[in-house]
Amino acid sequence: MKDFKRLGFTLVGLFLSVLPSCAAMTFPNINIGLQNANTPQDFTNGLQILIWLTILSLAPSILIMTTCFVRLIVVLALTRQALGAGTLPPNQVITSLALILTFFIMAPTFNEINEKALQPYMQNQITQQVALDRGIEPIRKFMFKQTHQKELALFVRMAKIEKPKNEKDIPTYVLLPSFIMSELKTAFTIGFVVYLPFLVIDIVVSSVLVSMGMMFLPPTMIALPFKLIMFVMVDGWYLVVKSLVESFVR
Repeated sequence: MKDFKRLGFTLVGLFLSVLPSCAAMTFPNINIGLQNANTPQDFTNGLQILIWLTILSLAPSILIMTTCFVRLIVVLALTRQALGAGTLPPNQVITSLALILTFFIMAPTFNEINEKALQPYMQNQITQQVALDRGIEPIRKFMFKQTHQKELALFVRMAKIEKPKNEKDIPTYVLLPSFIMSELKTAFTIGFVVYLPFLVIDIVVSSVLVSMGMMFLPPTMIALPFKLIMFVMVDGWYLVVKSLVESFVR
């Protein structure tokens, strides 16, 4: 349990460094070198630095596990595939858009962690353990809102723990896979709805080409301009992004 709290709190600290509310944050000066560990305390300090560096390297994975990034990147990728425009927009653009929207959607959660956990800890008002406990709660609250009961019940049963009476009784290691499974399910549901209009265009174009005897003409080449025109006329990116953001507001 403590490991998950430390991971979540570390990631939040990194995120908050780019938020305007954290412009006044100060970070310690870290000097890393190789020296002999003459005392148990020196060995412990070196081990802690190694653990923190390992956690920092896992920050992208933690971002995927505990935020809305999974749903965003899957829906945007399915939208691009439904358009049939190949690699346009490029992967960098899709990933960057999903990341920016992630920061936008998660900003209230990050601000709450900053106010209740990070800033009091950096001002020596609370202990590290209290900061970790406070820091993980907004993340858990966000994940619970997006997690389906079916997936949550599955992992509670597979973990072989006692039936929880409330959300506080559910461990974080049970909540995480439940949240990711729920996000994938929701993302593919939204992607299916986005895919339908483009599928109709493909079917109509294919039927017209077959009826005209142009069976050897690739339907995708003819359907692509119609897809792009329709997508531009309905302001497709606006509708997709609007639907994604609103899907997290409950």
